[in-house]
Amino acid sequence: MVSYAQVLQAQQRLDGIVVRTPLLESSAINARFQGRILFKTEALQRTGWFKFRGAYNKISQLAQQGVKGVVAYSSGNHAQGVALAASMFDMRAVIVMPADSPAIKINNTKALGGEVVLYQRQHENREQIGAALAKEHQLALVKPYDDEDIIAGQGTIGIEATQQLQLLGLVPDTLIAPCGGGGLISGTAIAWHQAFPDTRILVAEPQGYDDAARSLQAAKRLGNTSTTPNICDAIVTPMVGELTFPIMQQHVGAGMAVSEHHVLKAMAMCMNDLKLVVEPGGCVGLAALLAGLVATKDKVTVVVLSGGNADPDILARALSA
Repeated sequence: MVSYAQVLQAQQRLDGIVVRTPLLESSAINARFQGRILFKTEALQRTGWFKFRGAYNKISQLAQQGVKGVVAYSSGNHAQGVALAASMFDMRAVIVMPADSPAIKINNTKALGGEVVLYQRQHENREQIGAALAKEHQLALVKPYDDEDIIAGQGTIGIEATQQLQLLGLVPDTLIAPCGGGGLISGTAIAWHQAFPDTRILVAEPQGYDDAARSLQAAKRLGNTSTTPNICDAIVTPMVGELTFPIMQQHVGAGMAVSEHHVLKAMAMCMNDLKLVVEPGGCVGLAALLAGLVATKDKVTVVVLSGGNADPDILARALSA
């Protein structure tokens, strides 16, 4: 299991490389929820998503080992993080992406130097495609979440946010973060509970893809069976990871499923009140607040806004919802 020491080592590698994203709040949002709501704004991270943290932590170590190329599979955000990190070490990066990924993510991955291989997520297996490419081209596989270095890199969010809270003199009651494979929340929770052991940690997911919530309740990993496209594409995964789930069991209290309606409302709130563009999968935590799933009155609640790579048509839908 990933240790806090590994997260601290990742922080040292990432120092001066990643953006130390701000912890923001809005008086209007605080009034709406009758408490203090603080947002860790990873939409302002390099590549517009938290994934660059884990990707750089992993790839910087592969570079030291003499690796010349990597392959990754991703709906788009891990793809961009890997492509950017690989380019910083003059590495080849082959990225396996769903054909229905938002165009902005495919184009950005290519612009960062990634070689994109598209697949049909409804009937093709990305893990098998990635493994075959790794073997054929002698590339190192960089998994999106089930890797200790990836988890430790994402955990630096927890170090930053808890330090920012301590500077404000605040003790958080609740932390809410999006969950796909679990890399973000497992790494962040390890660091979080070092600083604030009594914080209740929750994860949010889109309805129909609530495998984390069901897995935590059943005390075993359960997969998603839905193949219906979802606007929260960034956090739609087959199931939580083998490495991440035991960490989640230790640190995460429960999971919550949110509707597309509340996700779009959350996106609009981010644009109107925080002046931030946040993609659907990045704001499911705020969507959970809008759905009334979390008690906020007279409490300090931290919400991770994990990324901002939203297609213009989705932004338009959110503003007109």
